[in-house]
Amino acid sequence: MSLRLLCVCAHPDDECFAFGGALALAAARGVQTHVLCLTDGQAGSYRAGAATGQQLGEIRRAEFDASCKVLGIHHHELLPYQDAQLEFAGFSQLAAELVQRIRSIRPHVVLTFGMDGAPNTHPDHTVVSAATTAAVHWAASPKRYPALGPLHVTQRLYHQTQNFFLEGRPQPLPAPWTLVLDIRSVFRQKIEAFRAHTSQAPLLDQVLPVFEQHGQQEFYTLMATPFTQPATQSTDMFEGIVE
Repeated sequence: MSLRLLCVCAHPDDECFAFGGALALAAARGVQTHVLCLTDGQAGSYRAGAATGQQLGEIRRAEFDASCKVLGIHHHELLPYQDAQLEFAGFSQLAAELVQRIRSIRPHVVLTFGMDGAPNTHPDHTVVSAATTAAVHWAASPKRYPALGPLHVTQRLYHQTQNFFLEGRPQPLPAPWTLVLDIRSVFRQKIEAFRAHTSQAPLLDQVLPVFEQHGQQEFYTLMATPFTQPATQSTDMFEGIVE
């Protein structure tokens, strides 16, 4: 049985912008990687000439497919929640959808955003963090959604965090990291995946200098495990995982 990783994000391009290094490293070592994105990005600032939100959503769905292919993702899925409106989504229903997928995929590791909303403090990122965190705990609980498949205990839940702030943006309140990934070996792959989001090219132009300065590492905080343990520093997301 291979190791399995599930990444839950909010928008097409989150998978590479925030998690691309971790996903590419995992795929390269033979981990079965899954990405679940909750919206198709219809509210994006960069429209790529799209006349309607639906048109932009179709463009960004295709870009998401292409990016996941670059990163070596085994399976990816995009849910029909409304971009920039996740804070108004029904939390219980959203959590149920995530519980169902966690119990089906049975990941050893789950990745998602931190509660700060990432460097751009996006509320959709915060909602994804809250719902995914709840779902990881509830997927292991016999009291929650008993009809959604057999229970599953995720061995590690990580929140994305950072060691820098974006200039000109409100500063988030990031969590201290416990995991630092050296992504130099897959850095260009991460950038190539971002380039697959051609509609977001102006965004890449803005953040590429930041990536060049800070992007050789990704930072994560271990938020949950099945065991009581002290916080320690690590450089391997899967070290000690029991298959």
